[in-house]
Amino acid sequence: MRLREALNVQRGEVIAFIGAGGKTSALFRLGHELAAEGWRVLATTTTRIAAEELVHVPSVVATDASGTYPRPEALSRALSQHGFTFLYHTVVNSGGVEKVVGVAPEMINKLLDNVDSDAILIEADGARRLPFKAPYAHEPVVPSATTLAVPVVGIDCVGQPLDEAHVYNPQAMIDEYGYPYGERVRWMWVASVLRNPTLGLKGIPERARIAALINKVPESGLGRNLARLIGRLALREPRLSAVLCGSVQAAEPIYEVHQRVAAVILAGGLSRRMGLPESSKVLLPWEGDKPIIRVIAERLKRMRLDDIVVVTGHVAERVRAALKEEPVRFAHNADYATGEMLSSLQVGLRALDESIAACLVVLGDQPQIDGRIVGQLMQAYAEKRGKIIAPSYKGKRGHPILIDRSLWQDLLALPHSGAPRDVINANAHQTYYVIVDTDSVLRDVDTPDDYRQARRHADLP
Repeated sequence: MRLREALNVQRGEVIAFIGAGGKTSALFRLGHELAAEGWRVLATTTTRIAAEELVHVPSVVATDASGTYPRPEALSRALSQHGFTFLYHTVVNSGGVEKVVGVAPEMINKLLDNVDSDAILIEADGARRLPFKAPYAHEPVVPSATTLAVPVVGIDCVGQPLDEAHVYNPQAMIDEYGYPYGERVRWMWVASVLRNPTLGLKGIPERARIAALINKVPESGLGRNLARLIGRLALREPRLSAVLCGSVQAAEPIYEVHQRVAAVILAGGLSRRMGLPESSKVLLPWEGDKPIIRVIAERLKRMRLDDIVVVTGHVAERVRAALKEEPVRFAHNADYATGEMLSSLQVGLRALDESIAACLVVLGDQPQIDGRIVGQLMQAYAEKRGKIIAPSYKGKRGHPILIDRSLWQDLLALPHSGAPRDVINANAHQTYYVIVDTDSVLRDVDTPDDYRQARRHADLP
């Protein structure tokens, strides 16, 4: 996918790239993507970049000797003519290398007020072309107007020695975490530095959204798996909203975007068809004396979900007791007797934190939920295959179903007589089906006969 899609860039954004391992390449890639869509893109730096990099931008404009930017009309003409323009202050010789000196960070606010650009892209950090860095005291130089910060790291740092020849300012990492000098960089070190407020996230304005980029990731193999691990571990930092994995110089620069995914287990029904007025089908035994609902929770907790909410209703206290040792939260549906599945799903969605990007809707009476299939759904979502990701067996849609946050309001707005499938069917163009080889995605246990058949399918006595 493109960087613009992966970062969810909106008009009016001020985007600052920091870190190491491909900031400049990412900035220019994004600038060209936006310009190709007809955006007016102004780029600059608040530090220094190699002058040779300017060959990648169609138009460059310099400030005057005092650092004052050109008249807004001049920048507007450049944007109208080229779509993508780079603004800088001057060029200096540094150790035999020509460097472009950027603008003062306070100038960004003036540019916002006076220049008719659709987005401003800023390289706000330096790393001497190394793949991994910790900032010095004066770094990074992130403008206060930044709306989106993109910390960058190159996956090629993994396995390199933790020294000045391979890592920018390794001493800061050593001081913070005690890593051995000269030791090979490990993937979990990268995640720890990336998410650290005084290292990888240093200097980012409080109101800015943060989406990290792991760059130079191969399309397959160990490097891609390591990038996934780094992304998942880095997302333990609440300020990070997403971690992108890809290679900005590839034809398709981003392979996957990791965001927080939660599960909502619907366990509040009356079990009328099961004939259990004093109990619930989710409490029926499945593996030994384990009730169905506990089996489901145990399988989901292995999937690295960011939250699991169990929606209770009928016999709520017994359901809670069955899950007392599981890492789940509870939300009670007071309307369980008349609200059907929809009201329980709405209660579950409202219980999720604002940081959750998607919800896995899980039926509480589907004990054969397959962790492998859940993983496939989550991977398809990370690859941005659709806003709704569902399993399909022989052309029939099954459960669980993963739904992007952008569609939650549609679910919450459904009338009492509605059903979640109304939203799913209305968004068929945004639905992606994962083809599976088992009918377990179609089977639940509504009736005693369903329960007996399900046990036979699972080779249970």
